[in-house]
Amino acid sequence: MWCFKPERIYPEAAFHLPYNWGKMATSLTRTFGSLRIVARRGLKNAELALNIQHPGPLFLPVRTKKRHFIPPAVGMKGKKEENPEAKARAAGIVFRQQYLERPINIACSAGVFDPYIPPEGDARLSTLSKEGLRQRTEQIRQSAASQLAIRKVKEYDSQFSTKTFAEQAQEIFIEAHNALTQFNKEKLHSLVTERCYPEMTRGNRYKTIRWRFVESLEPPRVVHARCPDMVTKGNLYGQVTVRMHSKQTLAIYDRFGRLMLGSEEQPKDVLEYLVIERHLVNPYSRWRLHGKIVPSWAPPKDPVIKTVAIPGPELKPWEEFDALNYEVPKPAAVQWNK
Repeated sequence: MWCFKPERIYPEAAFHLPYNWGKMATSLTRTFGSLRIVARRGLKNAELALNIQHPGPLFLPVRTKKRHFIPPAVGMKGKKEENPEAKARAAGIVFRQQYLERPINIACSAGVFDPYIPPEGDARLSTLSKEGLRQRTEQIRQSAASQLAIRKVKEYDSQFSTKTFAEQAQEIFIEAHNALTQFNKEKLHSLVTERCYPEMTRGNRYKTIRWRFVESLEPPRVVHARCPDMVTKGNLYGQVTVRMHSKQTLAIYDRFGRLMLGSEEQPKDVLEYLVIERHLVNPYSRWRLHGKIVPSWAPPKDPVIKTVAIPGPELKPWEEFDALNYEVPKPAAVQWNK
């Protein structure tokens, strides 16, 4: 039997390294590091030369909170709508209480204070009768209060005079109605108050108005004056009532050009009591038309002529209306009311 005796191998002899191996590893690491830096700089220069843009980051919106109250979508008109207030109350949201408040305008008053009561028939009755004595007593009472109001108006408007103011009021009335026929809103606002403006323009959007002042039958005169205060004491407004008797023409056409009221050729006698107002405390205010006083004994207004369509015969495609000699029946008289 053959037997081999293994020799003893020492690790120092089997894996013997040169003495300068550590220095060589350090130099190789430095070399590769410098090469890596040079390569990175080259890549950056190449990207700048080619104008390569890297895509930016992508952001996706993510809802993280549940919405308890969602407003109604657009186009839900006509569909069944839920009560948003009850839905919000169930979600724990408190609706703010809404107050229905009307705006107040201090440039003019809200109405006519102590309106003038014209005598019936605009004539003075005999003082021997009971009605005539009552009428005379009312005139004396109103004239005494008017004199006190005129004195207070003259304290703020030194140029105020009852003799010249009546003609000035008539000019304001004529200019205001001319601006109304021309639909000049800017000029109309400077001639009438904020209370009188909607009363003059209401319902006239699609109509044509033809108005003309012919002549004055009697010279206008001041018959009533008041100087009330509003909101606070000392905030004074001057209201002067002017009697005006004139001859005017008025014609109103609808949007189709059909005559609705009045006539452009036939003038009528008109007796009016105009109320002119001014905010006396404001130095830049002016006298403007505030309203009219319509007495209870005034005659009723003329009815509005309404246009109606009268049905004609049913024509066939090959027939003409002129060839049938069709007589249009006259409509029955009907009393129209406004």
